[in-house]
Parts: sequence; structure tokens; C-alpha cells
Amino acid sequence: MKICICGGGNLGHVCAGFLANRGHQVSILTTRPDCWNSELEIVAPDGIFTGKISLISSKPEEVIPQAEIVLVCLPGYAIHDKLVKIKPFLSKEAIVGSVVSSTGFFFEAFKVLPPDIHLFGFQRVPFISRIIDYGKKAELKGYKDTLHVAIENTSEKEPIRAKLEKLFEKSVSIADSYYEVSLSNSNPILHPARLYTMWKDWRPGIVYPRNPQFYKEWTIEASALLIQMDDEFQQLLKALGLKPGCIPTILDYYDSTDTISLTQKLHDIKAFQGIPSPMKEVEGGWIPDFSSRYFTEDFPYGMRFIVETAHKQGVPIPTIETVYQWGLSKT
Repeated sequence: MKICICGGGNLGHVCAGFLANRGHQVSILTTRPDCWNSELEIVAPDGIFTGKISLISSKPEEVIPQAEIVLVCLPGYAIHDKLVKIKPFLSKEAIVGSVVSSTGFFFEAFKVLPPDIHLFGFQRVPFISRIIDYGKKAELKGYKDTLHVAIENTSEKEPIRAKLEKLFEKSVSIADSYYEVSLSNSNPILHPARLYTMWKDWRPGIVYPRNPQFYKEWTIEASALLIQMDDEFQQLLKALGLKPGCIPTILDYYDSTDTISLTQKLHDIKAFQGIPSPMKEVEGGWIPDFSSRYFTEDFPYGMRFIVETAHKQGVPIPTIETVYQWGLSKT
């Protein structure tokens, strides 16, 4: 298939390399085309592979018109503007999707794109990804066993589901509602729970002696807050009329029963090993990096949609509100 990847972040690298390696004609729309090699090297748990990229450009008119699938791999703040830029060049048959939907993809796509453009969005990212050398080499740290996707603007959803299953080589199921993939208890509350418990009392002048690992040193306090926020999140899903279990509880998803088992589970996940906390080094130690995507993405383009939807539904979410307002005050 002819696929255009929009975005040159961690997921953009790995998706491009993975799909190109499988024989698909992959192009990349990026603001930094000169930094890319025509061949990407991907380091995966089962070995190293390469993918040859057909075209790399910063100009939508060069890569969008021929694309059968446009895959958006962008942070939330960049989605609206990118959809506006690619809109004039989309073919009528093009399918536009997002590698993850919890940062506002469907909300923006419904506003920007014509109603006859077929849309899809994943609930969770298909890969855990990390750039090693920008435009040249990336790490595929882990695969997801199954993928859950929302498909909108068409009644013929099965052909799109089948295409995605073939592309990503994983079982793909279809959500009943785009809310199932747009509202998430993954990163939008997972990361904030840890951030809040680490730095809710931070103020200028406080310097920490080291940078702890984000997951390997996850605390019981963070697990307790995460479970509390997830309880509120599940009440919102109930108010929306979504089927029970469409978004598993945090405890169910991580096969845990309480704060202790959840904490241990997060410590032990192989793909999470070696991930530091979002901090920057200063004289005398480390301070939180409020410019990191943990803050610029998960609060204003992750938690935001949970909070706004809860307000519309009249569902109280006091714990989520507290953490959300704290996070916004740092960005």
C-alpha cells in the first residue's frame, strides 16, 4: 500500500521503518526532511531490520495526493494544523488515521476534514518506540498483542479493519464509539499520576540529587492516585453509555489487584525499563522539565478531553481535576 506518515517523532520513525520493511511504499511528511536517511534502521526485540523510505518531504503536495493511508504520528498540539495543511491534497479514497487517539485526533478531524473522508484511530499505540538517531535509527521496544481501533465516517468498517490488521500484523478489533479510543486511562492519567506524586510540592529552588527511573521506581503513592483517578474515569464511561469493559480498568489492564501488585507490575514491564523521569540537569542536580511531552501533551491534549467531556456530562471528577489543574499550571 501507499502510506504517508505525518510526523517524525518516536512513533513516526518506528511505524515508517516497520511498514517499509514489510514492502509498503512509505513516504514521510516532516518539518525536518534534510535530517532523514532514505533507509531507516529499526532495533526490535527480535532483531534489527531496515525499511527503505520512498519520499521524504516537508511539502504536503508532494506526499499526500498519492497516499491511500495517511497515518498521523503527531503530538496533540500539532494535529489541528497538520490536518488543515493536508486537507487540500487528500484523494477522495484516502483513509486518514492516528497512531493514537487520546490526544484529540477525532475531535479535530471531525472539525477539519470533510465528512466523506474515512477516519480511524488506535486506542493505544501499536509499538513502544524510541528514537536512537533522528532520521536514521530507532528502537521498537515492544509490540502490543492486539489493537483496538475506532473507524468513523463510513458504514463499511470491516475492509479498513482488515487493512490495518494486515499492515500491523496484529489482531485488530473495532470500537463501538470513537469515545472508546479518544478517552484514555493510559498516558493521559498514567503519566500525570506519577508526575503529581513526584513534584506536587516542587517550587523554584528545589533541586533533586538524581533523576529516578519513571517506571522502575514507580511508587505505591502513584499507584493509589492512578487507581483513584481511574475510578472517576470509569464513572464517566458509564455516564456516556459505553459498554462495560470497553476500556479496561487500570487494575484489569495491568493484571493487578491492588496498589502493591500494580506497582510491582509497572516495575517489571520489560519495555518500560530504563525510561528516566522528565527532568533536566542543572547546577547541583536535577529539576522537573515542564517543557517535556509528559507535560505539554498529557495534560492539555490528553486529560483535557476527559475533563471537558466530564463537564458536559455533569460527572464529578475531583481527583482528576486537581491533578489536571496542577499540570496546566506548569505548562
